[in-house]
Amino acid sequence: MRELVLGGQKSGKSRWAEGRAAQWLAADARHRAVLLATAQPRDAEMRARIERHRRERATRVPGLETLEVAGAELPQALQRQSSPQALVVVDCLTLWLTQLAWPPGRAAAVEPEALEAPMQALEQALMAASGPVVLVGNEIGLGVIPLGTEVRAFVDALGTLNQRVAACCERVTLMVAGCALTVKGAA
Repeated sequence: MRELVLGGQKSGKSRWAEGRAAQWLAADARHRAVLLATAQPRDAEMRARIERHRRERATRVPGLETLEVAGAELPQALQRQSSPQALVVVDCLTLWLTQLAWPPGRAAAVEPEALEAPMQALEQALMAASGPVVLVGNEIGLGVIPLGTEVRAFVDALGTLNQRVAACCERVTLMVAGCALTVKGAA
């Protein structure tokens, strides 16, 4: 089973995914769960945020392992961690795409075409996964249209990524104010 969990910032997406991991771990002592964390500590605020999330996650889901993955490593990490006994949580696709679009040390975003190969690699890894996968991402296309060219291109790329990942998933859940709305598949 593959599930995409989308929502706005602080909508409850990550907690929903953690809940899926907790259920998986509780169902069978042989099960394991691993979170592939895509956030990168590029400034003090983000370092503090990542540390807070680690502490809180360890309290909520003690058996959930966390592995940090950067940029293009995500598809390979998903392939390595996937097994019939392991649930893989990817949190989050938006940060992953941001890192691909604006690599460290680069002043401007990459050309949108440069995002095609990593998106395709993620789709392939997702379809080849031998165990359950829960992917978390932001739905950012519900607001105003950004003024800047690069930001518009990013919103378009994220919308494309969300559609492509949703097509690979049996279930899509939209989180709104902590409430789950089933968009695709059974609840």
